[in-house]
Order: sequence, then C-alpha cells, then structure tokens
Amino acid sequence: MAKYLVIVESPAKVKTIKKFLGSNYDVEASNGHVRDFPKSQFGIDVENDFEPKYITIRGKGELLAGLRKAAKKADKIYLATDPDREGEAISWHLMQALKEDPAKMRRITFNEITKTAVKNSIKHPRELDMNLVDAQQARRMLDRMVGYSISPLLWAKVKRGLSAGRVQSAALRIICDREDEINSFIPEEYWSLDGEFRVQGEKKPLQAKFYGTDRKLNIHNKKEMDELLGKLENAQYEIVEVKKGERVKNAPLPFTTSTLQQEAAKTLNFSTQKTMRLAQQLYEGIDIKGNGTVGVITYLRTDSTRISEEADEAARTYIGGQYGDAYVSAGGKTTKKDQRIQDAHEAIRPTDITRTPAALKDSLSRDQFRLYQLIWKRFTASRMAAARYETTSVKIKAGEYIFTVAASKVVFDGFMSVYIQDEDNKKSNVLSQSLETGMKLELLELKPEQHFTQPPAHYTEASLVKALEEQGIGRPSTYAPTITTIISRRYVSKEQKNLYVTELGEVVNNIMKQAFPSIVDVHFTAMMEGLLDCVEAGTVQWKTVIRNFYPDLKKDVDAAEKELEKVDIQDEVTDVVCDVCGRNMVIKYGPHGRFLACPGFPECRNTKPYYEKIGVSCPKCGKDIVLKKTQKGRKYYGCENNPECDFMSWQKPSDKKCPVCGSYMVEKGSKLVCSEKTCGYVEQKPKQEEN
Repeated sequence: MAKYLVIVESPAKVKTIKKFLGSNYDVEASNGHVRDFPKSQFGIDVENDFEPKYITIRGKGELLAGLRKAAKKADKIYLATDPDREGEAISWHLMQALKEDPAKMRRITFNEITKTAVKNSIKHPRELDMNLVDAQQARRMLDRMVGYSISPLLWAKVKRGLSAGRVQSAALRIICDREDEINSFIPEEYWSLDGEFRVQGEKKPLQAKFYGTDRKLNIHNKKEMDELLGKLENAQYEIVEVKKGERVKNAPLPFTTSTLQQEAAKTLNFSTQKTMRLAQQLYEGIDIKGNGTVGVITYLRTDSTRISEEADEAARTYIGGQYGDAYVSAGGKTTKKDQRIQDAHEAIRPTDITRTPAALKDSLSRDQFRLYQLIWKRFTASRMAAARYETTSVKIKAGEYIFTVAASKVVFDGFMSVYIQDEDNKKSNVLSQSLETGMKLELLELKPEQHFTQPPAHYTEASLVKALEEQGIGRPSTYAPTITTIISRRYVSKEQKNLYVTELGEVVNNIMKQAFPSIVDVHFTAMMEGLLDCVEAGTVQWKTVIRNFYPDLKKDVDAAEKELEKVDIQDEVTDVVCDVCGRNMVIKYGPHGRFLACPGFPECRNTKPYYEKIGVSCPKCGKDIVLKKTQKGRKYYGCENNPECDFMSWQKPSDKKCPVCGSYMVEKGSKLVCSEKTCGYVEQKPKQEEN
C-alpha cells in the first residue's frame, strides 16, 4: 500500500511522476481548481470585511471524494501543483477541501518534470507560501468584483448582451486606441533617390542611396525632387571615403513566456493559445522511445531570463563539444532587471540540451517538434558567442551632395550557426574590393521614388503581448487567456494575423471609458498588477488592496446606474418592412451587434442584417453607401447595390471629390484625404461636418 500521496494538477503528469517515484507513492490529479466562487452569487461578503465564499466546483465532487479517500490512507501528502501563484492557490484550496491534518500536508514544486527534479523536490518539501495564495486570491476577487458589478449593469441597462473584465477591458482599450490612431492617420508624402554608378573595371554597377549634404536631407515633394535632379544630372561623382570596421551581434536571451509567444507567432504562425497548449504538453511529458514519458522543457509561465548554473554548465559543455570552444560565450548573458519581473522561475529551456530536436522528431507531433526546435535553438544560441561582421561604408560626393552605400559580411557566425531570426536573413550588399578614396564614378541612372508615410500597424497577437508586457498589464499566465477572451466575445476579430475592433468592441470600450474610466485606464491596471506583486512579496496585505478598490468601483457602478436610468433606450423603428407580416422592422442589439427584427416577436420571428446609410452616394454607381460588417465583425463601408456593385472602403467615404485627381475622399479625424494613394491631397473637413 502506498505510504505517500502526491497530488498534481494535470492528469498528463500522473503517469510520468508515478514512474519516477515508485510503488510507495500514489499520484493523483486535481484537474486544476477544486473550489471557486459560486456562479449564481457574488461570492464575496462585503459586510464581513470582504470574506470570500468558496464552494466545490460543479462536477468536481466525485473527484474530490476520491482524493479524500486516498488522503486518508496516506501517511504524508505532497501537494505538487504548478510552481506559480495559481498552483499555490490550488494547493491551499486542496488543503481546505481534503480536511486532513495540516501537519500531514507539505508543498513541493519542480520547474521541470524530470526524475532528478521530482525526486529532489520530495527531499525538500516546504510550508505553503500564503503570500502567493493571497496574491492569487486578491486577483480573483478583483476580477470577480469587476465582472459581477459591471456586466449585469451593461446587460440590464444597455440591453446589448455585453460583459466586462478587468484585464480584458484594458487590453481592448489598447486595441481601440490603436484603431483610432490608424483611422485618424494622415499620410505624408516623401521621396527617396537611388543612384546607379559604373565603377571602372567592374561589370556590376554600384547602387547607392542619396543622403543629403553634411546632414540628412528630407525630400518632401516632386518639386523638391526635380530641383535636386537638376543639380545632380551633370555633377562629378567621386568616392570621398571608404571606411572599414567590425560590428558585433550578441546572442539573444532565452525565452520568457512573452517572447516565446511573440516568436512563435512570427515564425510559426501560432496563436498565443496554441503556443501555450503545445508548451504545456512539452512540459508535462512526451513519450520518448526508449526513455518513457519525460518533460522536455522547463515550466512555461515565466518572466525571467535567468538560467540555473547546472543548465548553463551543461549547455557550455555541449556547445564546446559540438561546435568548438570558440562558439562558447565568455559569460552568462543577462538583462537589466525590470521591477515588474517576478523572477520566480528560470527562462524556458530544454530540460536536457543533449536531447536535440532531431533526436525527438519521431516522438513529437509536427507542431510540438516545431515549437521544441524553436525553444532548443534559442536556448542553445543564448549560451553561444556573438556573431561578428566586417562592415564597409562608402561615401560618394556630387558637389555639395552625398550618396552612401554600406555592406557587411559575416566573418564569424557564432550563435547564428544555430539560431537565425528574420532580420538576420536580410541580404546585405556585397561591395567590390577595388573601391578606393578618390576614385571617379560614372553616373548611369538616378532613380527617384515617391512614398507616403504609413499608419501604425494593427496589433497582432504577438505585438499585443509585447504591448501588454511593456505596459505592465497582466502577467505571463494571463496573456493568452486575455486575448482568447476578447476574440471569443467578438469584441475583436482576427483576420490574417491582425486584430481589428468590431462594432461590439467599440460599444463596450466607449461605455467602459465613459462610466468606468479607471477600469480601462492602462496605468491604473498596471498599478493594480504592481500591488498584487507587493502582496506576493509580503509587503502589502491582500485585504488592503480589496478594501481600497471596491468602494471606488461601487461608487462608479452606482453613478453609472443613475446615468443609465435617465436613458430610455427604445427600439428604433425603421422604414424596412417585414416581408413576413408587413410591420415596420426595428433595430435590436445582439451579441454580434445591431440587426433588424420584427416587433411582432414571438408571433413573427423574422430578422435581417441591419445596414446603416451614411448619407453618401456610391462613387461607382450612385446608390447609397451603407455601413457593413465582415463575417468576423469588422466594420467597412460598401454599396447597398452589392453584389452588382463591388465598391468598398475601410474608411468612411465623403461626397466630396478630390480637386486634384477627381477620386472620392475619405474621412480621417478632422481631415478629408484623397482615397487615391499616389495623390496625397488633404484638406480640413467643413465645420458643420466636424461638428
């Protein structure tokens, strides 16, 4: 009979850990949390100093009964849930739910699921860290307060089937602010100039870029370009400087949760959710032929780039043996310590560097292999020497003006022999060795090119994760669920990697900004994360955070209720006639935005899509332009005569035509901009339109 009981979170770990520990140990899984707030109640006793009320999660009763039975038989119980706040809280809830003598129960953690790490954790059990538990409790209660206070208010008063969350609302605000920037962006014209020169004795012409005089010169329009070309046509071209040097490119840091999500999105086209799911599988254990089930990467939720001394030493030994001593980095690569970094765990790395991606290929699925290979290569590269480049820069003078050309070639590949990022793949110029100062060049051609400045890019999942991390919103474990939530609620749509705000997302964001400004304020949300870190560090009491937060939230909710009580939201009657019963249809709001419904419901259940006319004629066919939505909820403007007329625009069109080229103009904030990209005409919107 087993003398010891080990409780883990995931059933996937049970078999692996049981094999490591032997017959004296019984290993069971809790399947995540066993207790939580009741779904039907607020679950927080405000009058009794915010005491939380926890109940057994529905469907977990039988599992918990089985755990209690196993716990009674055991001499000692080891709580081996994940090594983070959430895992610590699950262990605490298990201690409460098992109803065993606390002296029997001990907490163990391991950063990787390997025999050495698991057996070592059994040798060093510890008490439960209540600071970690309190930090998780405080986060859960803050989220509960926001969700249960605001969501019913939006549902009851605004009648739009909406819901709100603390971190999700701040993330939605960031995306909406970027959308506003893009919509109000006015492109500015600028020009570039390339020169093509013949070098005596060389077949291939030399390509160089116009720089300016002794300082950088910007060319704003065609008139300026024509004046410049006139001065350069008959100028004498001479090389006035050939400078050689060396550039060093340092190895990247190993992955954190955030950088893994970003790199997997960029190079493998994985969503944050998919990256975390695959990483969890690699962490929990893979059945390797000849070795059984073993965890192949360390814990996947971390914001630290720290590496253990043992792993660092093993990596250096491996690199020296495989690539040579010249490829081993001189010292451990570190980064500047950010106050927001919890540094609870090592960076994400392979549990054994000698377990190469090629060796595991047959044991992994295609996507598991691709992610493991990315992690293995990044970690290996992080312990390797920098790459070195030989650089050459050339200055060509034409009167008072200068053209420049630069080239570089790798003289030592260092870490790039293992790991190459997108920017390293860009081809650089190759310059002839015959170039010398004082050499005269023959001008073959000047190539002017018109450009327009581009608006900020829409967020992708990768760039949103980066923004959330930089602004201190959420933590490694929350990035993927936050993004998944705002997409699944249809506040944001994902199209070809880009994230776009839907009509529903705009409605939610505008209401939240108006009624609950602090909840969607990025700095406030980051400050709350900082307070939770202080709770974890033991410098702030968790109840203090809750006591300070709730009264302000309650005040905002009460004020919003009064404001919204003044608004009598009637169904707007339209001139669209129901083709089933003949009544005039009304505008309703559903989970995906506005639609037309028959007021005779439930006798008549007819519905139609709602297209709002914007009072502008289609520039192609003269019919009305209406506001439409893509299948995923992104707004655009199209002709009501579709599919006969294929006109569409992401920006709101205007009736005004461009006085320069005759194209239709679009609204950008307080300006009207020509829709023809190569025109660039801009004018102020008429006052009445602005108002």
